[in-house]
Amino acid sequence: MNGLDQLYQQVILDHARERHGHGLRGSETAAGTAESHQYNPLCGDEVTLRVAVGTTAAAGQPIGGEATGESVVSDVSWTGDGCSISQASTSVLHDLVVGRTVAEAGDLVAEFRAMIRARGSVEPDEDVLGDAVAFVGVGRHANRVKCAMLGWTAFEDALARAGGASGPDGGTDDGATEEAGR
Repeated sequence: MNGLDQLYQQVILDHARERHGHGLRGSETAAGTAESHQYNPLCGDEVTLRVAVGTTAAAGQPIGGEATGESVVSDVSWTGDGCSISQASTSVLHDLVVGRTVAEAGDLVAEFRAMIRARGSVEPDEDVLGDAVAFVGVGRHANRVKCAMLGWTAFEDALARAGGASGPDGGTDDGATEEAGR
């Protein structure tokens, strides 16, 4: 294993141990908030992810002023059980999307999906994906792709339910299934 692979492995292990955004916050019924429960039937990994979408204040307005700006991801919280890859990937997702506009968050989901689908054949842009580049090699292992995408699929679904847009490719078919009633 080369030094970069070791670094990526350490990033995944760190996020799996110290899961950022873990623990559902707020209420699913609050305005601009929605959640999605996704389950990977191949391995049993599951995640329930809640997203809150707010609006930036108009330029020149004090905080709490008139909300006429862009929609932003104001919070992502989640809970779930699964392997280190699914847990770490959802933790990284939290760090990347909170505070971003809905459009930027959608672009990040698309970039992550493209990186995974490339199966390691394309060098990911660390400036765009940050710690998510640690999952670049996951695409070479078909049975792990669904693990890495689980939280991202839940985010995309919850964002659409909260009134945000889904990703640019319009699809979330990464093998995770949504459980009825959630």
